[in-house]
Amino acid sequence: MSPFSLKRQLTAWGSALLVASTLSACHNRSPANDERASLEKPRPAAQTESAARAPEHEEFTSDRDSAEPSVGAATLAGAPPAAPSLAMPMQPAPAPEAAKKVSRSKAELHRREPGPAKPSADALAGAPLESKPRDAAPAGGNTFEAWKANAFVETAKDPLSTFAADVDTASYTVSRRYLVNGQLPPASAVRVEEFVNYFKFRYAPPETGAFAVHLEGAPSPFDSKRHFLRVGVQGKVVSRSQRKPAHLVFLVDTSGSMHSEDKLPLAREAIKVAVKNLNENDTVAIVTYAGNTRDVLPPTPATDVKSIHAALDSLTAGGGTAMGSGMEMAYRHAVKKASGSVVSRVVVLTDGDANIGRNVSANAMLDSIHKYTAEGVTLTTVGFGMGNYRDDLMEKLADKGNGNCFYVDSLREAKKVFETQLTGTLEVIAKDVKFQVEFNPAAVRRYRLVGYENRDVADHDFRNDKVDAGEIGAGHNVTAVYEVELTGEATEPLATVRVRAKAPNGTEASEREFPFERTKLRDTLAQASPDFRFAVAVAATADVLRDSPSAEGWSLATAEKLAEGATEGDADRKEFVRLVTQARALKGASVRGR
Repeated sequence: MSPFSLKRQLTAWGSALLVASTLSACHNRSPANDERASLEKPRPAAQTESAARAPEHEEFTSDRDSAEPSVGAATLAGAPPAAPSLAMPMQPAPAPEAAKKVSRSKAELHRREPGPAKPSADALAGAPLESKPRDAAPAGGNTFEAWKANAFVETAKDPLSTFAADVDTASYTVSRRYLVNGQLPPASAVRVEEFVNYFKFRYAPPETGAFAVHLEGAPSPFDSKRHFLRVGVQGKVVSRSQRKPAHLVFLVDTSGSMHSEDKLPLAREAIKVAVKNLNENDTVAIVTYAGNTRDVLPPTPATDVKSIHAALDSLTAGGGTAMGSGMEMAYRHAVKKASGSVVSRVVVLTDGDANIGRNVSANAMLDSIHKYTAEGVTLTTVGFGMGNYRDDLMEKLADKGNGNCFYVDSLREAKKVFETQLTGTLEVIAKDVKFQVEFNPAAVRRYRLVGYENRDVADHDFRNDKVDAGEIGAGHNVTAVYEVELTGEATEPLATVRVRAKAPNGTEASEREFPFERTKLRDTLAQASPDFRFAVAVAATADVLRDSPSAEGWSLATAEKLAEGATEGDADRKEFVRLVTQARALKGASVRGR
């Protein structure tokens, strides 16, 4: 080839590369525009990706680790129909142009600078570098806190497992919405305890005291060398007529991000459901926040439905999101009526997208309202919508605000949360509830608590009554599942379960102790109660969906069969079976796409 020909060919190659790079640059969009486009114009499900999972030492800018294709919900056998509701379908995240992986150390991840008008990951998580949670992981515009799954512990080295009670359910509802819309939920969105505690179990109520403890165990359906143990707590039931008067301050996000039908319009209907289920001595106030805060309704008797509905129907979405300022105003209202004889609670309804104002992070908000929390005001956070949902912020606020975290994706779910669950949380029967299970080394070789990673309590703090823990409301279930390896030798108890809690208005805790006798251990899984089998099926499904190393090799088909035989005619349980069927199909599509 002559020098002239070679030069001409190199010039042609260079021109081609220049054109390609120019075209690529022209088609790049900012993340904000990508998210907006995904909300305005949904892609076909087959073209979308599921949301990102954040590994401990790496950050992925793709929606899922391997950019596998998703499958539309309508194409899946056994896919559950969407519940009748006002909710619009969740818009899938935009497909990434490439799965770019940037390796960073854990410390570097925590030192990332915030983008425009966004808090840093440090501010969102509010966690020191040495703590267990990973960075808040964006998943298609939604943000979740990733927690490292509990590993097995050698009983001889550490026989104590200590954690706080949790009755939140947001993780299950969020994950259900992903599955119904043909996507696997991000691993960081799955919290096992919130999956399990979404369901009601038929535990006998206490004959005396605030709660009863129910223990049961049986062989694992996934590993013949292991067993599952279940610790179940049932709170006493307080009738609607017996509970204390309640003062509810509804703090409603009316910023521009709340405009869609599954956000502000659904939030308005949810509050109407709540008001319908209040007593004649209850009062309601409404505060809104967008670019600024506004008193929409002063404390008003719950019986004045006309005034409350008129105030709700006047709400419209627009502006920025000064969530911190709104929280402070709502708490100032709530604390005026807080007393031992009145339940005073702030109920915040939002997508969690706080981006302006003095207090943007959860920690900053809590610092500003800490004095109100100390005076007895509790907090319920209720999440709405997808695309910019801040699950990490919502959960942290609820945990630190002595309350509960829910997610509403439909009018059906709104009725469940605001008719049943919110009513239960209004009457707190025990606060700062901690569990400590002491395993017997002679009977249990190894154990792991399935879930509750973000509710971990240091063993030495079990009897430190200054350490904050969870609350149990009237009629609530709390369930924890352990996976264990038995020694196969001892006939003595497997463990001792201790529960420590304070009275609703108390400052000092009392403690009760329950032996986990061998008689509670069934010889076969079939001999276990339907509640036990269903709890194991739910915990196992969640463990698989979050890619827990201990659940590697577990079969969703086994979990589905186990749950199917324990539905007991319950509609929520039947829906769960359909969701597992859908998850199996999506998992299969994920594997085929690699």
